[in-house]
Amino acid sequence: MEAVRNVLKWVLVALVTGFVGYVGRFGAQWLIERARARRRAAGELSPQRPPPRGSSPAPRPGPTDEQKAEKKRAKAQAKAAKKGAKGQR
Repeated sequence: MEAVRNVLKWVLVALVTGFVGYVGRFGAQWLIERARARRRAAGELSPQRPPPRGSSPAPRPGPTDEQKAEKKRAKAQAKAAKKGAKGQR
């Protein structure tokens, strides 16, 4: 009987948490939209469209192929040195 009560308690906690999260998110979106509408009415904010879905920012420059090859060589040397030290034991 105690186990059933405990399970029901946790189910109720999960449901209440989900409800609070949903209402909180909905309320936050409503408040943000209301603030934007006020700014637009005051002329402070021009209407903006959200960025299209799937678009990504410009790619950041990463390491060049030369740098990658040098890193691989260094890693292989370290691994060979470690393996050689292990074999001498």
